[in-house]
Amino acid sequence: MKRTRTLMLILPLALLAACSNPASSEAPAGPGRDDLAPAPTAAADQKAAAQLDVQRLQGNHWVLDSATDSAGKRIDALFARADKPVTLDFIDGRLAVSNTCNRMGGGYTLADGTLTVSPMASTMMACTDKALMALDQAAGSRLEGALKTELGTEGQLTLRTASGDVLVFSPQPTAETRFGGPGETVFIEVAAQTRPCPHPMIRDKQCLQTREIQFDEKGLKQGTPGEFENFYDVIEGYTHEAGTRNVLRVKRFNVANPPADASSKAYVLDMVVESEIVK
Repeated sequence: MKRTRTLMLILPLALLAACSNPASSEAPAGPGRDDLAPAPTAAADQKAAAQLDVQRLQGNHWVLDSATDSAGKRIDALFARADKPVTLDFIDGRLAVSNTCNRMGGGYTLADGTLTVSPMASTMMACTDKALMALDQAAGSRLEGALKTELGTEGQLTLRTASGDVLVFSPQPTAETRFGGPGETVFIEVAAQTRPCPHPMIRDKQCLQTREIQFDEKGLKQGTPGEFENFYDVIEGYTHEAGTRNVLRVKRFNVANPPADASSKAYVLDMVVESEIVK
């Protein structure tokens, strides 16, 4: 009987111990177990922030607003074109510099608050204005290499060179940002002369005469273009000069909810492909 009482005491103790100790210290994750989800790492946060910065860079044209040297003096050489400030565009890993004498560009990376720009290539057009030639050197020498970068809360982009120069750029949304998409690339030939065209709101309106041109992958014209027609819209960035025929590469965008008297299409000049003075 004594042995029997001992066994009866041991069995309840064993059952109590089994209930008080979970079989595994790592319970499976499931609904309501968010406390077990891995916390985002600092590296992941930095990567996400860098991606947002790149999106901001690519979503705007960056127009030079101010430029000072290490002593705080204005860098006059960078403002040789008062009507067309130096402008930066960030496109698919490349930086493009415009409104200089020659167009310049190079690859770039952005990491840890530093914009690193590779040695830039440029067109080889000679400008008769010495100030414009100096502008190329002034811009190119400051925009290559490692630049400390700040994207301020007010939207400005600040670049600091190793020598202490500070360049501040203001954003202007790209057409893709404004119209919410990449748009369609088309080539439009503009005749040398405009012609009168009927318009219910504008008396004696003159219209550009345009027609679309097709090019193959090698840049060769394809097919026979149609007749010139009245072009009632505006090509943003293009100013027509009477007597000059141009072939333009433009981006054509759909306009969401245009006004009743406005076009559902928007045209933005990308570049002038051909230009010819017609006598």
